[in-house]
Amino acid sequence: MTSVTRRAALGLLAAGGALVGLGLAGGYLLRDALKSTGDGGMMGSGMMGSATQADMNSYMKLFDRHTELRRTVETIDGGVRTTTESDATDLIALLQTHVSSMHSHLNQHAEVTCMSSSLPTLFRNSTSYRRELTITAKGVVVTETSSDPRITSAIREHAQEVSGFVRDGMPAMMRGMMGQ
Repeated sequence: MTSVTRRAALGLLAAGGALVGLGLAGGYLLRDALKSTGDGGMMGSGMMGSATQADMNSYMKLFDRHTELRRTVETIDGGVRTTTESDATDLIALLQTHVSSMHSHLNQHAEVTCMSSSLPTLFRNSTSYRRELTITAKGVVVTETSSDPRITSAIREHAQEVSGFVRDGMPAMMRGMMGQ
């Protein structure tokens, strides 16, 4: 049996404490970056574009409860028809509000700039494609189409990104932020 010296034990304890401290600091930085829009944090400095605090709160709640959502994507001529639903009444309302808000941002050319590599193309070309939002009893149906193949590609890419958010939650968003 090998014994550990007091000095080695203290060194291990200090190293472990430092790792815990770094983990906590990183976690707090990420939390603050995702939740803060007004205090000069990553969101306040424009990383999220026109996303409001209400938008950010809804994103976080949707990510937290992604396992309670169902989503299908149907490829149609020039785009997609997506259906996103839930059985939780509060989540249905949140989903409907979120999608309505995103459509408002698009209509106002007020770009939201995170979590998606396709959103910049869609925002810059928001008048070049058609969007139809249908509120349903369980969620939303969104139909998006364009006659421009480049925009059609971005529409379909975004549908797949959102499906990844629904399937994987926060890890999918982090992959999007890192450009993966």
